Amino acid sequence: MKIFTTPSRIILTCNKRLSPYLEREVVDLGFNPVRTFQTGVELEGTVLDCIRLNLNVRCASQIHYSLKEFKVNHPDVLYRVLTGMPWEKILAKDGYFSVTSNVDHPTINNSMFVNVKVKDAIVDRMRQETGQRPDSGSELTGAVIHLYWKDDRAEIFLDTSGETLAKHGYRKIPGKAPMLEALAAATIMASKWDRTSTFVNPMCGSGTVAIEAALLATRRAPGLYRSNYSFMHVLGFEQDFYDKELKTIQEQVQEVPGLKVIASDISDDAVTISKVNAGIAGVEDLIQFEVCDFEQTTLPEGQPGVIYFNPEYGERLGEIAELEDTYSRIGDFMKKKCQGYLGYIFTGNLDLAKKIGLKASRRIEFYTAKIDCRLLEYELYGGTRRQNLPAASELPKTEEA
Repeated sequence: MKIFTTPSRIILTCNKRLSPYLEREVVDLGFNPVRTFQTGVELEGTVLDCIRLNLNVRCASQIHYSLKEFKVNHPDVLYRVLTGMPWEKILAKDGYFSVTSNVDHPTINNSMFVNVKVKDAIVDRMRQETGQRPDSGSELTGAVIHLYWKDDRAEIFLDTSGETLAKHGYRKIPGKAPMLEALAAATIMASKWDRTSTFVNPMCGSGTVAIEAALLATRRAPGLYRSNYSFMHVLGFEQDFYDKELKTIQEQVQEVPGLKVIASDISDDAVTISKVNAGIAGVEDLIQFEVCDFEQTTLPEGQPGVIYFNPEYGERLGEIAELEDTYSRIGDFMKKKCQGYLGYIFTGNLDLAKKIGLKASRRIEFYTAKIDCRLLEYELYGGTRRQNLPAASELPKTEEA
């Protein structure tokens, strides 16, 4: 079973509403998606292709390579099918593997049960063919096998990623209510920022948005910050191919002359955390950090770009009342001080967004945890209208403003 060179179905999963941006990444890497759906992108390729995708994509969660598709209506049938697969040609007999699943079938009311069923089938097959069995557990640090089972259709995958790709590996100190790295990258990709002009991020929190902006501008891929993937623990892993792909993403890092990324927060602790995370990402020197109220954030004159806010959404009544004033102040600040910039506010509270007092030119749909969110775009005209913006066909579908 030469999975590293045999084409099969590849499913790149992502969080809800990130698939348009994941599709854009996949196309930019030279792949031709077969389809794009709400939580992922499908294409054809080999596990070698999966290696390249794992190192490069920012918006994905997992990258699954299909091993077998089959019909099944009972766990015992699942066991029989899986014991008939040549696992000894995929997994090391003295290795370690984990099982994950996504199951929707009336015979299954506990995902742990089906995970154990898959694990037992693999272990029994390995013991029968090699006289040994690999260790298994819940830690996603070795090879990972994923089962998708809905109605009478099942598909068994090699999850080539292991730990989620949505976390990019540099954020060692999360801070308060951090934004997921994949989501932060997608929202920046959804904006009209050209990746060379000024990017200002007041109320930066743990710095994720500002760091992702610096990474995008300088073409630093997520693979630079991670050294362990599931594909490394599969028989036939080609270390030389991985090393070559790693060298490629190292060499593509570029300097952007005159790039200004400015991140501010009123909390000294937040800025300290941001600096640590930016240092791990290798972009601390590219970001100008400031401890101040957002209204005192430096706004370079004569070179407007993007100003991006991700304020709190509020959950309790007292918080909402306080945040109403904050959102109103943000609107006044953008209107009076940010002429010529493109303003963006990412929020999960559209009632609070009304307090901004400006009309959004675009309302781009996102989702975080269980919260329906919007990235609101504001064209903050000064003396002249911004030029060289992307064509409408290049931008994601949005709600009517």
